[in-house]
Amino acid sequence: MTDLEAPLRRAAPALLGYAAVRALGLVVLAVWSAARGKSAHTLLTARWDALWYTRVADLGYGYEVRLPNGDVHSNLAFFPLLPWLERFMHAVSPLSYADGGLVVSLLASLAAAWGIFAVAEHVYGRRAGVCAVLLWAVLPVGIVQSMAYSESLFTALAAWSLYAALTGRWLTAGTLALLAGLTRPVGLAVVAAVWVAGVTSFVAPSVTSFVRDRSTAPAPGARNWRCALGLVLAPLGAAGYVLWVGHRTGKGPLGYLDVQAGWRNGFDGGAAFARFVGEKFTSFPSALAGVGLIVGVGLVVWLYVVGVRQRQPLPLLVYTGVVTALALCASSYFGSKPRLLMPAFPLLFPLALALARLRTSRSAWVVGGVAVASAVYGAFWLNGSGPP
Repeated sequence: MTDLEAPLRRAAPALLGYAAVRALGLVVLAVWSAARGKSAHTLLTARWDALWYTRVADLGYGYEVRLPNGDVHSNLAFFPLLPWLERFMHAVSPLSYADGGLVVSLLASLAAAWGIFAVAEHVYGRRAGVCAVLLWAVLPVGIVQSMAYSESLFTALAAWSLYAALTGRWLTAGTLALLAGLTRPVGLAVVAAVWVAGVTSFVAPSVTSFVRDRSTAPAPGARNWRCALGLVLAPLGAAGYVLWVGHRTGKGPLGYLDVQAGWRNGFDGGAAFARFVGEKFTSFPSALAGVGLIVGVGLVVWLYVVGVRQRQPLPLLVYTGVVTALALCASSYFGSKPRLLMPAFPLLFPLALALARLRTSRSAWVVGGVAVASAVYGAFWLNGSGPP
């Protein structure tokens, strides 16, 4: 058995379950879309952000749209790794840029599922790892995992970077954090987690409890230089792109913030989101949506607190905290917040532990029922008018 076969066999139930859930979602989407006279393929590859990514892959950076209200939507807001991969797929195959992005997303979603399993298994055991993957698959916005978006690619890079940091593989952790930083702005969360793990291993190696097995660890000297190099590599992707955008726009290191401001997006501590929720209570029907939003935010906060109480490793808590803060405290795109929270997979670990304690038959019924609901919701959502 090769070094890859054993981990793959351990992850096989999680990956097969994940593939089944995603296949169900795609079938329901195809049927729903056909009934409405729409193309499921177009919905997955050629709407909203997917169009911006394929335009970058095809024509490069420099495209922008000026809206009647004066806002400027520039494609510099979109990080380059997914367009690079779309361009590569187009160059080596007959696939279009859009289809290349779809293939990248589908493969990355499997890699993300495997990475989530690896992290959860390392911390809580195999059964919890399988449950964590299935819960990630049945998220209400799980259909995004099958779109030509960057969420699946980012989650794959983040999960494996976190796993590498948890197991002391510093060069791998740093390299994957670098790539995550080239994928989405929230790559900063991966960088922060890797830095916390690395600094902790330097400052207090005797209490670095998140590294379970040190039997194959390198000698302290080798471990130290690998850790230091990994920490240097981690921020280079995000920093490099942000600085390049600043140079391209002529506005210096903060030029990327100006690009985001053109999309009316920024970090305001959640003030705009709070106003958005408050406005829902001006009439009765919309007040129900306001209650739902408050319950949803409360659930996210509660899951994070439970993760702290269950003593999740510090790198996971830092990563989840940064992803959650950036998602909830962004000043725009309120309808997209569930999608922006999707990479925060450690939030699911308390639920995965609870699900793992059930009998297999009961947990299968729970996951199956939620999977059907998720597939129906995903088809309804993606066939709607607004972007996910």
